[in-house]
Amino acid sequence: MSTFERYLTLWVGLCVVAGVALGHLMPGVFHAIGAAEVAKVNLPVAVLIWLMVIPMLLKIDFAALSQVGRHWRGIGVTLLINWAVKPFSMALLGWLFIGWLFRPYLPADQVGSYIAGLIILAAAPCTAMVFVWSNLTRGEPHFTLSQVALNDAIMVVAFAPIVGLLLGLSAITVPWGTLVLSVVLYIVIPVIVAQLMRRQLLASGGQAALDRLLRLLGPVSLVALLATLVLLFGFQGEQILAQPLVIALLAVPILIQVYFNAGLAYVLNRMAGEAHCVAGPSALIGASNFFELAVAAAISLFGFNSGAALATVVGVLIEVPVMLSVVWIVNRSQGWYERGAGQKAALKSAAREV
Repeated sequence: MSTFERYLTLWVGLCVVAGVALGHLMPGVFHAIGAAEVAKVNLPVAVLIWLMVIPMLLKIDFAALSQVGRHWRGIGVTLLINWAVKPFSMALLGWLFIGWLFRPYLPADQVGSYIAGLIILAAAPCTAMVFVWSNLTRGEPHFTLSQVALNDAIMVVAFAPIVGLLLGLSAITVPWGTLVLSVVLYIVIPVIVAQLMRRQLLASGGQAALDRLLRLLGPVSLVALLATLVLLFGFQGEQILAQPLVIALLAVPILIQVYFNAGLAYVLNRMAGEAHCVAGPSALIGASNFFELAVAAAISLFGFNSGAALATVVGVLIEVPVMLSVVWIVNRSQGWYERGAGQKAALKSAAREV
């Protein structure tokens, strides 16, 4: 790791502070940047996500996607966490913490709205940022791409019914424009650009040319990640300073949710004997959220100034720092993971021989 990468946690902390401070000192600038959006998708953030995602997608050889089927256990674990565990566990945590333990410290008329926002956040699995987390854990890029594509396909049909079931609503207003535009901006366009660049580089300079470009783009990707963090905290700098207690209380169930789902996916992959390069992105996909869709859905259903919208925004604020902590845990525990996965694989081999 470079010196810059080694101190990434420090840079993240400084960017959080800088974002809040700049959002407070220059609210007009951040309001203008925040207003540059289409269907609730912020275009400057989209450009930064391209800079983060395209270097990861350059590593993907589409001819090798056919091999993803051998990681069917990892795919199964991720789908289980995203669609059968996460929305329902968040509903339970929201009721426990926001509806009961923290209720005396929150505005009484917003408690139900806060819980609704948490549920909406949990029902939308992450899309673009997963490529960043996967890369930081040296995850299998073909598995990550196929899993993200599968989640996007399921989200089209499952998001509204799950949210409607947990919120007790007969009709959910799904922001289809946000959903479609986000998938196009964060997945389709970067994949096309990356594959065109990859083919051109391999045709003109071979693997050596591709490797040189990847080394050059590595720092660019991390700088874009940090710039995104400054923007996200800058957009909400005033809110953070105006109601820090509410934001801190809303962050508690989100934090528990992230670590619980990531840990469960990680352990299930270990029990199944999956490789660490699959378990890492599987855990991260299972823990992170598609916050653009969640914020847009909360605003559409409950209004811009609602508790639901604020709850989804809290998810946005803690997404990057918390997911980086999960990345650190996954990387530090690789030895422990591979000992267990290796034993599982050995037992399976012995059973086949018998």
